[in-house]
Amino acid sequence: MAARLVRRGCWWHWGAFMSPPATTTTSAPLLMPAGKVTMARARPRAPLAALHLPSPSSWADGVSVREEVEESRNPEHRVIEGLIDAATSPQELFQLSKLHVLNSNEASMVITQLSRLAAEKRLETQSIVQDERFQQLINITDAQISQVWNKTLVHLLKSLYSLGVDRSRREMRSVEQEVLWRLRRLTFRQLASLAEFLAIKQGKESKLLNEVIKKLELRWTELEGTRTVVTLMGKVGSISPALMDRLEDKALEIAEQFDPDDIRKITLALAYQGRRCVPLLRALSYHLIQKHSELSLGVLMDLIFAYGKLNFHQPQVFQKIATDLHPHVPTMTPVEVTRCIRSFALLKWLNLPLFEAIAQYALDNTGKLSVTHLCGIILSFARLNFQPSASEDFFSMIHKELQGQLDNLEPHLLTDLVWSLCVLQQAKAPYLQRVLAPSFHARIQGDQSLKAQSLRLKLVHINAAAKLESPDYRGPFLPTELLSAAEPAGDRVTPLQSSLREALGAVLGSLDRGRFDVRTIYGWSIDAEVVVDSENRPLPLKDFAAPHLLRSEGTKPLPKGARRVAFLRWEFPNFSNRSKDLLGRYVMARRHVQAAGFLVVDVSME
Repeated sequence: MAARLVRRGCWWHWGAFMSPPATTTTSAPLLMPAGKVTMARARPRAPLAALHLPSPSSWADGVSVREEVEESRNPEHRVIEGLIDAATSPQELFQLSKLHVLNSNEASMVITQLSRLAAEKRLETQSIVQDERFQQLINITDAQISQVWNKTLVHLLKSLYSLGVDRSRREMRSVEQEVLWRLRRLTFRQLASLAEFLAIKQGKESKLLNEVIKKLELRWTELEGTRTVVTLMGKVGSISPALMDRLEDKALEIAEQFDPDDIRKITLALAYQGRRCVPLLRALSYHLIQKHSELSLGVLMDLIFAYGKLNFHQPQVFQKIATDLHPHVPTMTPVEVTRCIRSFALLKWLNLPLFEAIAQYALDNTGKLSVTHLCGIILSFARLNFQPSASEDFFSMIHKELQGQLDNLEPHLLTDLVWSLCVLQQAKAPYLQRVLAPSFHARIQGDQSLKAQSLRLKLVHINAAAKLESPDYRGPFLPTELLSAAEPAGDRVTPLQSSLREALGAVLGSLDRGRFDVRTIYGWSIDAEVVVDSENRPLPLKDFAAPHLLRSEGTKPLPKGARRVAFLRWEFPNFSNRSKDLLGRYVMARRHVQAAGFLVVDVSME
């Protein structure tokens, strides 16, 4: 039985090679299941060795085989194709259509070349489309659309889209319908190319694109080559999560074959789609470190952006990127500098030489930096609590450049700027007065959106900095009703919080002698609060006045020698207990709680 199948497969291919060029439509009998084609390739007969065989990728499709054979055996077609490729203007192509009788396949190739020339030379496409000779080419193609080869048909459709041909035209719909009918006969590479083009030109609403994606999902086992994987991930993956899953698996399989630009494109695709595929990111990071010693500035910038957007931590990669970026800093543009430092800040990764170089860049290029750029640098420095070595010169420049510019800033950016200056202990009275003024916070009164809640909370932090760290500041301050804007309590108690409560319960003898998840008027949350006497014995804290609360349960002052103890949770997995000062938000909370009269105890899992 197997022998008969092999002979049948061989004779089928022999008939395809020896038959004259077809003049009828590509019909179903020419197609053959992939299994039979594979067997035919396994044991070819001797006479076939003398023939010109198509490339292995073509064997999966009988139509592709016939196309390549016809092209190799038709000298007139080769001549016309050479003339089409050699044409350098639309007029040459139109003249060619007059001098030669073109079939539908050749007319399609002329249209494709017209589109290519229009794109390369930035020609006016409307004049080409409205030319009478172009209409003649369209008519030739439309009259025998079924005889246009698969590869040429795909190029034709893309060319018509690029030239701006009206999609409502009958000829245009005819080409689209023909492509739709032939999707099963197209090679995987042709499907991928078509999907990429349609995703850019038409988006996810395209009916044809959705059909192409379905075929790609069904034939994903044919996926091969880094370029196809990278292209589909970047252009089509966002439209089909199922296809993207397969692409991630394939990318993981061939991860060692990607060059730095491929890795850049893949990580950007993952970042824009919000797909945090950890195994793939780890594999790409490994090969990036092991094989690629030199990376361009563009690759470095995009990589750190993608890692930051995905919040994916890989210290070796970060160190390499920071080290490689350092020598580029003096020649970078302001946009590149702010983008770079923002990504490192999001990742909570402080590289001192790089940040010092950026601070020096700001001093050397003050005239090039806009107020928005300066705000971006300040916000990033504050997130990591970074103080430049030339701190005095740096902040003098910042205050000078911001003078008279505060009114031009959008409210949320102004709030973030002043909050960041409070973290860095550089907020002067004009900044505080601007955001604590009644006219400023009245804009968000009653607004319950998440953005407004975040802004109110930062205003409470700024108010605390004005009261606790700015003795010369005289007001205004926030009204009492705004001080209740505290961080929302988490629905889930973390293991660290649970362990802290259990440990304190055992030490105190009763949880009534402590407060937990305390919301202060300073906007900061204290995980646990205890009052101890001079001999460190716990006292019933509910009996004593609590000025840090909006409403205090007790009225008694603390006994002589008694102290308030605050437990602050340090729960950032990418930092050790020794590096807590790297987070500006945490360090400001710690300063404010200490200024309110507490002894602060840092609690972590270490």
